[in-house]
This record gives sequence, structure tokens and C-alpha cells, in this order.
Amino acid sequence: MNVRAIVLAAGKGTRMKSDLPKVLHELCGRPMLWYVLHALREAGIEEITVVTNDLLEARIGEFGVRSVVQREQLGTGHAVRVALEAMGVHPGGRVLVAAGDMPLLTAEIFRGMTGALETSGASMSLLTAKMPMPSNFGRIVRNGSAVERIVEVRDATPAQLAIDEMNAGVYAFDEAALRGAVGALRNENAQGEYYLTDTVEHLVRAGKAVHPVPATNHLHTLGINDRVELALARKEMNARLCAQHMRDGVTIIDPDTTYLEPELAIGRDTVIYPNTAIARLSEIGERCTIGPNARLSGAKLGAQVTVRESVITDSEIGDGTAVGPYAHIRGHAVLDGDNRVGNFVEIKNSHYAKGAKSAHLSYLGDAEIGEDSNIGAGTITCNYDGKQKHRTTIGKNVSIGSNTSIIAPRTIGDNALTGAGSVVTKDVPAGERVAGNPAKPLTPRAKTSNQ
Repeated sequence: MNVRAIVLAAGKGTRMKSDLPKVLHELCGRPMLWYVLHALREAGIEEITVVTNDLLEARIGEFGVRSVVQREQLGTGHAVRVALEAMGVHPGGRVLVAAGDMPLLTAEIFRGMTGALETSGASMSLLTAKMPMPSNFGRIVRNGSAVERIVEVRDATPAQLAIDEMNAGVYAFDEAALRGAVGALRNENAQGEYYLTDTVEHLVRAGKAVHPVPATNHLHTLGINDRVELALARKEMNARLCAQHMRDGVTIIDPDTTYLEPELAIGRDTVIYPNTAIARLSEIGERCTIGPNARLSGAKLGAQVTVRESVITDSEIGDGTAVGPYAHIRGHAVLDGDNRVGNFVEIKNSHYAKGAKSAHLSYLGDAEIGEDSNIGAGTITCNYDGKQKHRTTIGKNVSIGSNTSIIAPRTIGDNALTGAGSVVTKDVPAGERVAGNPAKPLTPRAKTSNQ
């Protein structure tokens, strides 16, 4: 089926009270427009034209779609006309029209809309929903079982306002029928606008069928007009994301206090505890334990990793590693596996080889830590000289004493040791033991006559 889509996103969104275009406001880490485009692409629709305003046009390139600016705000019918003029004619084609502020729409809804055209032979299908009253959605007026027209709330009579079947604002058209109907629109209404909804009455009068497609859940048709509705949509989307992962084998103790984003990978038998947020394409392996009170963003975790009361951003954590409580791993840090990162440890742009650990109160920035080395409490790599960052290299099986300060750039060789409170200002050779401020080699005490 030759299907193209028009997404209406030129509205100013004044009720958001924001300098940001309405459809760029985020829920669960993505702009609401992203969700509409994602659902369309999941439904197999690749040719998408977004009708924008001047503010949105400056950002629309981020979404990989064609756009056209609606210079005058003359209504939804006018917006579709502007898009059709830019799209060119596809004989025998279908056009799906959706709003960019409806992030809870699904690919199944879009497939159902276009499929209804084929199965019913109609010239138009429209999504309807049973909405809680009162509502600002346009009412579906029927003649018996047939749809006769849509009446906008501003133009509705009291009897029409009592109708609880409402227009959800998603349509699929035979392209030729749409072009004819849009060209015939008039703006003789309370707003002086060209309503796309008037195409229903035009098509019915022309003897063409209009097929209603009932929504199974009215929340899927929620349009966002203000930040209250944005919060409602965010809650619904988060519940949807949590449910998806739970059905795929992830245990989420409390979905109401677990905050997820799209495009996450979470392995089977992982358990997520309350007050946890996982964001930005994070990947979590199997049998991990995340939370409570954890935040992951751009994080890649292997299998059987534990993260408690900690923050991990843009970093990789290997199998069997335990992080937290109250640790902060960031800046493209890499932990190879079987590592221990404990209370109040910060790791930035550093590499921990397998088995390396820092259990307490340390800062390891721009460092290489060798296998099975132990970093004592209070250790600091002094990586910044006021102008640039420098790296510290620590070898295998090294023991760094408590409260050691390492003045980078420094290298500490394999099997070396620093005493508690050391200030390391020079490289330490393999096997050397140093202590003091500045740190110096520890020499064996001379024997006395009484020994």
C-alpha cells in the first residue's frame, strides 16, 4: 500500500507557557514529536511530512523528515493543504494525518487506520474514542450507524455536547478524495479557520464512505496542550515502557517509582528497585540488581552487576562488578569486571582492569588501574594542574594506602605499595614501597647490637 503521512505540528502551544515549541517538550527522555514519528515508522510509513512553524523549523532536521512551514495559522485544513502542495501527487495513494502532540499513539493504531480503508472501501477512516466528560474533543455525529460529520466544541449545540463518542484527531484518506475535500473547505465557523474535520461532511455529501475506527484505550489518543497533560502522558508512557520490560523477563519492584526511556536493553532476571531512573540508550545485562535510588544514563552493564544508590553516566561496567552505595562513575570510565566500587567513590575517565577495587571515599580521575590492585580510602589522583588534565597509571597487584595523593602524571609499577598519607610526586618502580610527604622508598632498618 502506498501510504504517506502528514504530521501537524505548527501550533504555537501557548498553554505550555514556554519558549520551546510544544512538540519538543519531552516525556520519558524524548520529544513528544519523536514518539509520533517512531510509531509511524514502526507502522511502515517512511515518507513523512511535518507541518511546522518558524520556531520548530529550526530544529526539525534532528528528526530526519521533510518539513513545510505553515506561515499563516489558518487551521488544520489549511495545514494539510500546505503539506499536500509540497508533497506532490501519488495516484492511488493513501495519506495518514496525525498530530505531533499525541505521543501515546501506537503503530497498531496507524496500521488499523490505513487497513480500514482497504477493508471497508471507504474514502476516509477516522479514529474515535469514548472520552470522559466534559471534553474539548470534537463530537462524532452519526446518522444511524454511519458517520455524518464532526462538530467542534465551539460550534456544538447542547445536545451535541452530550455525545461521548469523540474525534481523536487521526485520519487516513484516499489521496484523491483528500485533495478534493481540502480544496472545498470553507472557514465559516466560530474561529474563522479551515477545519480538517469538515472533510467528513464534504465526503458524506459526495456519497463517499467514512469509516470510524474506535480506539481501544482513550488514553492513547491524549493530546498535549499544557504541562498537566504532559505529566499525564509521561506517566502513561512510563507505565507502558515498564510493562514491556516486565513482560520480557525483568522484575520491576515498583513501576510507579521506576523511570525508563525508550530504546533500552535490559537483560532477563534483572531486578530494578524503586527510585531508579535508566536513560539514554543504556544497556543492562542479565541477572543484574539495580537500585534502589540509582541513576543510569548512557551506561553499559554486563551480567550480574549490582548498582545501589549510585550514579553511572556514559560508562561501561563489566560482569560481576558491585557499585555503591553512593558511588559516581562517569566520563567514559570502563571497569572490566569483578570490580568493587564502594561508598563515596568517584571514577572519571578511568580504566579499572579485572579485579581492581576502590571501596571507600576516593577520587580516581584519568587513571589506569591494573588487575587486582586495591585503592585505599581517601585516595586522590591529582589529575588537574590548573591548565590541563594528566593521567595516572597504576600497575597490577598494587596496594595504595589510605589518604594517598598521587600528583599526575605518575606511574606506579606492578606490586608496588604506598603507605597511608603518602604524597606521590615521582614514579614508583615495580615492587617498590614508598611512604611520606613527599613519598620516598622505605629502606630496611639497620640491625642493632641487641638484635
